[in-house]
Amino acid sequence: MGGMDPISPLEQALHAARALVLADLVAGEVAEADVVSLVEDSIVQRRWWVEQWPDGMAFVAGLVAQDVQDALLERYGRWPLCPVCGSGDPHALDVEPELGPDPHWVCHKVGVKVASVGSLGSAAGGAPTS
Repeated sequence: MGGMDPISPLEQALHAARALVLADLVAGEVAEADVVSLVEDSIVQRRWWVEQWPDGMAFVAGLVAQDVQDALLERYGRWPLCPVCGSGDPHALDVEPELGPDPHWVCHKVGVKVASVGSLGSAAGGAPTS
């Protein structure tokens, strides 16, 4: 490469957050082009946010997941749907902690951690189809 700056920790964190959230979107089969653009919109906003508050860098993945979840709710409906509760009304998982490192998708109905953000595909119980 030569002469290129090493990737900053911020860019690494944003890149990781993008990858994690996209993995969850693919697992939920909602990673269409306009959905991917929602992720990019969030990344842009969160880059600015972390520049204002560098201590928040570890929280980026959870925040991007929540941003995308909120944006999807307006356009498509609830995501990600809980894979744990087989009966009752379909409901979405929530990100916990809302502001903290190591974010997880949590089902509040039964109070169980379903998967780390980025790991929904393995939590759904289905083998990857690739």
